[in-house]
Amino acid sequence: MSGQQKALLAALGVLLVVLFAVAVGAGRDDRGDPAARHPLVDLLGRAGGGRSTVDPAGVAADCAEATGQLVVDRRCELRIADPGGLRLLVLRSPQAFSVRATAPGDADVTVTDEVQPAVDGSGAVARVAVDRATTVLVSCPVGCLVTIARD
Repeated sequence: MSGQQKALLAALGVLLVVLFAVAVGAGRDDRGDPAARHPLVDLLGRAGGGRSTVDPAGVAADCAEATGQLVVDRRCELRIADPGGLRLLVLRSPQAFSVRATAPGDADVTVTDEVQPAVDGSGAVARVAVDRATTVLVSCPVGCLVTIARD
């Protein structure tokens, strides 16, 4: 290794240590808000075309009242057609409900989430990542109206 290469390698090492020290020093001591998003993430999302959601027309269910409108009487199976890539299935309801789905990718994991209406009165929202044809189970304690949203 030549002298120039050694000097360049040493400078790179010093730069990494300095960047690490700045990152640790600029960090916050609080635990943060899990629902909050950093403005840089929003900027990158807008620059990259945003998030794609599952088309409500690509969802079939026995409890479907109309395209994108579900009347869930305790349980309903949603059959999502292959979206052709990673998409979000966004489900909204004024009442609490739960969602059960397989995780995207090759993982053999089933994910369950129980969503509650927000304090501000905007209702309950579940976001399910879908990357292939799959079945999502939606259940409500007594019955509820669930909408497949585009955002």
